[in-house]
Amino acid sequence: MSDMITADLVDLDLSADTKEAAARALAQRMVALGRVTDLEGFLADVAAREAQMPTGLDGGIGIPHCRSEHVTEPTLAFGRSAAGVDFGAADGPADLIFLIAAPAGADDAHLTILSSLARQLMNAEFTAALRSAGDAAAAAALIRGEEPAPAEDAPGETEDTGETGETADTGAVSAAASAETAPGSTGQDSGGPARPFRIVAVTSCPTGIAHTYMAAESLENAGREEGVEVVVETQGSAGFTRLDPAVIAAADGVILAHDVAVREKDRFAGKPTVDTGVKAAINRPGELIGEVRDKAARGEVTAAAADGPAGSGGATPVERGGESGEGYGTKLRKWLMSGVSYMVPFVAAGGLLIALGFAIGGYEINKAPSVMDHFVWTQADSWAALLFQIGGVAFAFLVPVLAGYIAYGMADRPGLVPGFVGGSIALTINAGFLGGLAAGLISGAVVLAIQRVPIPKALRGIMPVVVIPLVSAAVVGFLMFVVIGKPIASAQEGMTDWLNGLSGANAVLLGALLGLMMCFDLGGPVNKVAYTFATAGIAVASPSDSAMKIMAAVMAAGMVPPLAMALATTVRGRLFNAAERENGKAAWVLGASFISEGAIPFAAADPLRVIPSSMVGGAVTGALSMAFGATLRAPHGGIFVVPLIGNPLLYLVAIAAGVCVTTALVIVLKGLRKPVTGTSAQGPGGGADPSAPTPGAKQPVAV
Repeated sequence: MSDMITADLVDLDLSADTKEAAARALAQRMVALGRVTDLEGFLADVAAREAQMPTGLDGGIGIPHCRSEHVTEPTLAFGRSAAGVDFGAADGPADLIFLIAAPAGADDAHLTILSSLARQLMNAEFTAALRSAGDAAAAAALIRGEEPAPAEDAPGETEDTGETGETADTGAVSAAASAETAPGSTGQDSGGPARPFRIVAVTSCPTGIAHTYMAAESLENAGREEGVEVVVETQGSAGFTRLDPAVIAAADGVILAHDVAVREKDRFAGKPTVDTGVKAAINRPGELIGEVRDKAARGEVTAAAADGPAGSGGATPVERGGESGEGYGTKLRKWLMSGVSYMVPFVAAGGLLIALGFAIGGYEINKAPSVMDHFVWTQADSWAALLFQIGGVAFAFLVPVLAGYIAYGMADRPGLVPGFVGGSIALTINAGFLGGLAAGLISGAVVLAIQRVPIPKALRGIMPVVVIPLVSAAVVGFLMFVVIGKPIASAQEGMTDWLNGLSGANAVLLGALLGLMMCFDLGGPVNKVAYTFATAGIAVASPSDSAMKIMAAVMAAGMVPPLAMALATTVRGRLFNAAERENGKAAWVLGASFISEGAIPFAAADPLRVIPSSMVGGAVTGALSMAFGATLRAPHGGIFVVPLIGNPLLYLVAIAAGVCVTTALVIVLKGLRKPVTGTSAQGPGGGADPSAPTPGAKQPVAV
């Protein structure tokens, strides 16, 4: 921290009486040293950060801080006020004031130093030493760590790794995790002494500079005092490293202390969880630990993440880019699913708006003039044109969003700019869906390659906001426009021409194949491929007839599994347990709405009978839908968009046929085993069926 604070940046007799005046006095010292180029602009950034959340902390500490383009290098100024300055802390004014200034693109090393200071502020002996410092040079030296504050390190004390938020005992906890029978157990290993209660935590604040790391330190200190193992993941500006899954699995409870969204929050589902603001972890960590222990004692856990939108699979929108040790195929699937999961809401919103426009104004509504030039409040056609044009704008984001979030899944936020640029170029050159896939993968690869190039220290600050976006966008743009764009556009055109030329037996076979894919993994990658293939075909103002037939076949097949399970539990209920019969009632509505999630409990409990039966029925429905020439302009909606379907009666016949086939096969296959009675699934010997789903267990969700 030697280059961040000097005696010239310390004011031991700060006379300001307001937080604005205090920030100005300390910032003027930064300006005098050339650390800040525009005083008023920097103070405006400090005020904007302060408006998000007060920066006062209990114990007489104020830490105004921000990122600003007016800061030339990470800088820390310290002021000591005899009268105190109100920074919004609950216990009164602050007498120790730290102004932290970080450049807009501060590098990880400097942010790590800032995070270390934030952790030191949780040490009462360190703050006491600052209050008694006799001169500016001594205070600066103390903050730099040249004269460490006296402190006793408890045995096994955690050790800050700087950028990851991992603690020194993570490995020990990981090793212990493998020996645990289950998280949240009685706290005693088999035949061994009682183990301490274990908590995993995530801390994050809007800027990720100070509160994030102070909260982590506070929780760790409170844990040591109470004999609780606390492992913290700091999701700060210096990046974050995910907690070891084994550590999470072995944890008895979770604390989420955050003022911004927790990344990959679904990892903690099924655990006793306290969800609160980051300042609560700083000011009252012992209470939070007590709350978690109380919830664990009551058996109160968070539900598995299964309440997302249809088709989301209940997971977080962005799939992780791949853990160490995973194969390339697994990582590639996660990257692609990252883009698809973000694209689906645009598909649903845009597609349904377009479909409503057609329903109200007829199929010529796509030729209506812009509603900016002509809109009559009392005319239905004007409203139809408005819906159609809004939907068209939403649909225009499909390929850029797909490419942008594939790149995001690979390279995190630096991948967004080249990904969106590459996706937009794919639209410009008519490379379509295939171009978006290629642009996303190329963008992520380019960013990862740039990040591996050794960079001089002086340039690190501008890498995230200038160099990486500039270079990656230029490289991706060049590749898309000059090198691979034209071949991809030709392949897209060829595929479109092939689809438009399908008829007779070929169309029926394609429908059967799509039906098999929709029912193969009920929301997994194969299902998503078929669904995305269909939606990409109608994501234009005037989709071809073949594209609308494909969309109709895909949606029809996706409705079959839940409807068939609902019917099977109705006509032969004795083959299903009580829980499955209850699930069957909900499956009627889910299936009718094109939400294949309704079949997941049945497939999880009995995959060898349910999934093959569903695939056969889906193939029948897909083939019949294509043979009947049913068309669909909406990408979602189930029976509720039947008025928008071409040949709707035959379309319903195709669905009914597939449902009957799947129902018959399931009943026959289940009838070959001993009938199930009672309230729990039974295995061949009358015991609990190991394939039965665990209540509350996370299940995949289909489109």
